Amino acid sequence: MHQQIIFSILCILSFGFAAKRFLAISRNINLGVDWAPTSTPLEKWKNVVFIAFGQKKMFTKWLPATLHLFIYVAFIFTQIELIEILVDGITGSHRIFLPILGSFYLFIINFIEVLSLLALIGTFIFLARRNLLKIPRFQSVELRGWPALDALIILLAEIVLVTFIFMMNSADVALHQESYQFILSGFLVPLLQDFDINTLHLLERVGWWGHIIVVFGFIIYLSYSKHLHIIFAFINTYYANTQPRGKIENMPAIMDEVKSLLGISESSNDTNQLPDFGSNDVFNLSWKNILDAYTCTECGRCTEVCPANMTGKKLSPRKIMMDIRDRADEVGKKLDRGDVAFCQDKNLPLSPANFSDGLSLFSQISPEEIHACTTCNACVEACPVLINPLEPIIKMRRYEILTLSAGPADWVPLFNSLENNQAAWSLSTERSAWIADVND
Repeated sequence: MHQQIIFSILCILSFGFAAKRFLAISRNINLGVDWAPTSTPLEKWKNVVFIAFGQKKMFTKWLPATLHLFIYVAFIFTQIELIEILVDGITGSHRIFLPILGSFYLFIINFIEVLSLLALIGTFIFLARRNLLKIPRFQSVELRGWPALDALIILLAEIVLVTFIFMMNSADVALHQESYQFILSGFLVPLLQDFDINTLHLLERVGWWGHIIVVFGFIIYLSYSKHLHIIFAFINTYYANTQPRGKIENMPAIMDEVKSLLGISESSNDTNQLPDFGSNDVFNLSWKNILDAYTCTECGRCTEVCPANMTGKKLSPRKIMMDIRDRADEVGKKLDRGDVAFCQDKNLPLSPANFSDGLSLFSQISPEEIHACTTCNACVEACPVLINPLEPIIKMRRYEILTLSAGPADWVPLFNSLENNQAAWSLSTERSAWIADVND
């Protein structure tokens, strides 16, 4: 009975803490402005099925995709065994599904063991790729420190998890050889033949408790890790924009102003205050941009194909998404503190609408980075979970140029020509002068 009580307390604490953290992440995502997806329900579910579930875009690189598939499929099917462990932990039973499912249960556990072994192999290869082979896209500056440690922690946790699974199953088979057998665990049974029943029972319990404690730890840790994509990849692909990759969103404020100047719209800006164009912080990005940031797997495929990055420029689309996520986390933590120092209006309570800490995305993302982007959409095409790093880059450019009236000096002649001549190049004659020749 005491094991059931301990298990139930750990279960409640783990899921409760994780729920609190996920509510905070949801709040952080909703710091962004409203955004309405243009996709149809059919397009949304096709993305979920083929991109998230089917891992379609992963297979542009067959080796890591295959290894990732081992871990991914093992993760999905292991949930069946996890459900049984949760039920056993609460009820005090042992393999409660065995008498219900019979031989089908043995098939499932054997299948899970095969997948676990494949996942273990994949994990060791991933460790070697990062730490021995040093694949270039995993050696970038933005991955130093916590991001690299985060990846290492998850891979090591996977090894520990699989070790506990085989420890639990092999000791259990040694205790119940006459009742049931597991093929892979059975190979380990000879190593345990000299142990007495009490030792075998202890090993089985260590494996069982070790497995579930790692799972509980992972549930909590997940909300702090890049491995949020395990959950958010499905949400992000569902809400992904299915418009053509090269289409860049118009700014309604500018469109209305132009229409007003041309006399084709009754709307006009009667105030002397110009609106803010583009985005300088998470508050004027869309919630989908922030969801993209939390979904980022930090795989670096976007940066790997970025032509600006290839030529040695500072831009890394992966870093842009990581910076947006870090900024959203930073704002969320300051909101949770409730410190009046972060109030824009000291007479009002702290809230997302009344927040100012003197920082912005420009505190983490330099103008040099956003200027280097060629808007080629290579990063958008490369992302395996349909993240769009280009969109926040464009929004930050717009803020810098239209709101701050700043930007690279090399771009000023272009802007002047567009404003004065409605053409990219300085022309000595009006752009529409050719019409007079046609009329003559």
